[in-house]
Amino acid sequence: MIKEKSCGVVLYRFADSGSVEILLLHYPGGHWDFPKGHMEEGEKEIQTALRELEEETGIKNVKIIDDFRGKIHYFFVRNGETISKIVVYFLAETKQKEVTISFEHQNYEWLLYDEALKRLTFDNAKKILKKVKQFLA
Repeated sequence: MIKEKSCGVVLYRFADSGSVEILLLHYPGGHWDFPKGHMEEGEKEIQTALRELEEETGIKNVKIIDDFRGKIHYFFVRNGETISKIVVYFLAETKQKEVTISFEHQNYEWLLYDEALKRLTFDNAKKILKKVKQFLA
């Protein structure tokens, strides 16, 4: 079995109305998820998360929210090999609304919590978003 680790960011911003919006990316294959990607040699988790956020969205001015760390674990098969995947998520706030998506994505949206919860494709991502809501409450 192959083990992989990725890190990502649940990114939020305050809309003009004062409500909280969550950034979701539309990945090839049709699923919606948070910005994330593979750790590179020698990187710390937070470095990976911030690098991937900038590469995938163009956003680099963020404030990491201390004491939040979400983690999911799942299995999938790639080229006949079972992959054990861990993804660690951090929480961050930005004032930037403009997103420049990378070639890896089809679209993005800033969504209110309930809309983001419905739009997220995978249950484990929904659990992370619910954890974020509890943390911010």
